[in-house]
Amino acid sequence: MSGSVMPGEQLSLRTLATSLGVSVMPVREAVSRLLSERALEVLPNRTLRVPTLTVSQFREITDIRINLEGYATAQAARLVDEAGLKEIQAAHDHFVDENLQKSPDPSKLVALNKELHFAIYSQARMPMLLEMIESLWLRIGPIVNYDFRSGSARVSEHVSAEHHGRIIAALKKKDAKAASNALTRDIQGAADFIISAGVLLTEDLS
Repeated sequence: MSGSVMPGEQLSLRTLATSLGVSVMPVREAVSRLLSERALEVLPNRTLRVPTLTVSQFREITDIRINLEGYATAQAARLVDEAGLKEIQAAHDHFVDENLQKSPDPSKLVALNKELHFAIYSQARMPMLLEMIESLWLRIGPIVNYDFRSGSARVSEHVSAEHHGRIIAALKKKDAKAASNALTRDIQGAADFIISAGVLLTEDLS
């Protein structure tokens, strides 16, 4: 979900356990869950790999995200309270502060972006919808944060921060349509950049 691994990256239980400072057993259980969520796959040689995505798969998931996350954002606009707005604004401020650094830390941008989005979605107060969105982010996380890690103009020009600002302005006005539209532009803009960057497979594998 945080984009710390990229599509096609191979992993091992032992390496994961070492990096997390735990035994292999809990890692094996976690990997089993990630396999069922299709966030990981097993190759014929039993190696674990982060799944690759084709352009068509990515576009399909993007369309689904826009519908689900747009709905969550619209609901949040209708239901958000002062405490929720403060949490969202704080997440936005942290993202902007990092984005304005001379050399923003890509890992921090990725984490702060996720924190902001889920602060918004949680205000919809729909746990099952939030689970669906989390499941999509498990599959899309390795690639959807590519623009933050690539040092693209989207980072230097603060494009995501501007979209986030428009979402928050709409939330404060309880304008569900404007909030959803701003969220759509945020997701679609990142998706268009990723497709144009050529980091996805161009055709489905048989």
